[in-house]
Amino acid sequence: MTDDRLPVTDLTRHRRLRAQGSLDRADLDAILDAGFVCHLGVLVEGRPMVVPTVYGREGRVLYLHGSVASRSLAGDGPVCVTVTHVDGLVLARSVFEHGVNYRSAMIHGAPRTVTDPDEKLAGLRTLTEHSAPGQWAYARLPSRGELAATTLLALALDEASVKIRTGGPDDGEGPDAALGLWAGTLPLTAVWGAPEADPLLPPGTAVPAHIARRSGATHATPTPDPHAQSGGAYREESNA
Repeated sequence: MTDDRLPVTDLTRHRRLRAQGSLDRADLDAILDAGFVCHLGVLVEGRPMVVPTVYGREGRVLYLHGSVASRSLAGDGPVCVTVTHVDGLVLARSVFEHGVNYRSAMIHGAPRTVTDPDEKLAGLRTLTEHSAPGQWAYARLPSRGELAATTLLALALDEASVKIRTGGPDDGEGPDAALGLWAGTLPLTAVWGAPEADPLLPPGTAVPAHIARRSGATHATPTPDPHAQSGGAYREESNA
């Protein structure tokens, strides 16, 4: 097993639709990098709970953000994290053959609560830059009180399952082809819209370039800025 292949375990083995499964770690990274909201599945007092939360990837670690008041982010047991992108509808000649083109990842593991101050700040930077590249250097950094109120989980990307479905319907060579019905795909693409300013902003406040240039683009993984000066230094605020 090479480092660029995902290990197969009882939790990650592809039992259904095996042709859509992937063991390529690059596919896992691409799926995670193409989004910033995941669903975190945990057991809380014996009951299942699925919580949407933001995430960021740094190498083979996934950072998950939450509040210290959240019962779902206790970080003391196994979890399942899923990320799914819908790329379109597959519209066949029969309803039975309809489907969805998608990319999905399911990660299993036991996360750890990040307590080291330097790693916590770096992890929050990863979260911020993953969803809004350039924002960490632009906005005020967290105060001590805000850091204390924030939970950050680190989940190793060691056990994951990936599935990808592309292409059109599968009934083009079957009996239903004689029905004369249209069949194909209806692609779905999400792009960022034009920035909408806070009504309370002073007149003339310009939209930062790192936000303005995302209008009309799809979400993409940020490229680290080698000139950024605020990647790890803690900046204390007056309300600390």
